Amino acid sequence: MARVSSFLFVLSLLCVLPLCLCDKSYGGKLNPWFYAHSCPKAGEIVRSVVANAVARETRMAASLMRLHFHDCFVQGCDGSLLLDSSGRIVSEKSSNPNSKSARGFEVVDQIKAQLEKECPGTVSCADILTLAARDSSVLTGGPSWMVPLGRRDSRSASLSGSNNNIPAPNNTFQTILSKFNRQGLDVTDLVALSGSHTIGFSRCTSFRQRLYNQSGNGRPDMTLEQSFAANLRQRCPRSGGDQNLSVLDIVSAARFDNSYFKNLIEKMGLLNSDV
Repeated sequence: MARVSSFLFVLSLLCVLPLCLCDKSYGGKLNPWFYAHSCPKAGEIVRSVVANAVARETRMAASLMRLHFHDCFVQGCDGSLLLDSSGRIVSEKSSNPNSKSARGFEVVDQIKAQLEKECPGTVSCADILTLAARDSSVLTGGPSWMVPLGRRDSRSASLSGSNNNIPAPNNTFQTILSKFNRQGLDVTDLVALSGSHTIGFSRCTSFRQRLYNQSGNGRPDMTLEQSFAANLRQRCPRSGGDQNLSVLDIVSAARFDNSYFKNLIEKMGLLNSDV
């Protein structure tokens, strides 16, 4: 399918954004075989931990893909999202796009712990995030792709970059496109990457406005299919329940397929940014 090919291509683009962070032995370029000698079981270890996590909770696949996406839109795919606040760092975890919603950090910690036992000080957390995103796609029935490796972990974070660069559910189309353009991505890439919303959930606070006050006039979004909107209102009241979850893909929330796009045609997209 063309959409799957586009998605794979765009994820590949995201995976090579931070070329300046790569090992000099490969001429500053990422290489799928970067750990072939230094940690040959790296891919196997990442895949095993992610598979166990997704088996326990299917939602984790979407959460890990989202971590990678949010990491790559700030300073490149450098693992900066994983850094906690310290004397010289204000963590990206506290930004508006990540606070109370970014999750899966414990899975990354589990992967890192196993890799440190196998090959200490070798595999970067930035590469872990990238591999985990690919494996999450595969485990939910989505595409696979060869992952270039060799990223170096960032020693800095950017709270402002996280707040300003990551697309938000209530952004206008032009704002979202501008944020993609900053990363060297175009409208085709935007559509393809939005297709990752075929799995996962969103919090009530991210779409409540569409149900009750879309244009500031106290009325719901007229582009929402009525029965779909009525079901959403049961999960998301006018006040309270901010953390209540609704599926991004009402047809097959746990499977990576093209029903997300079909839902949009039927006016059953959950977020403003989807529509």
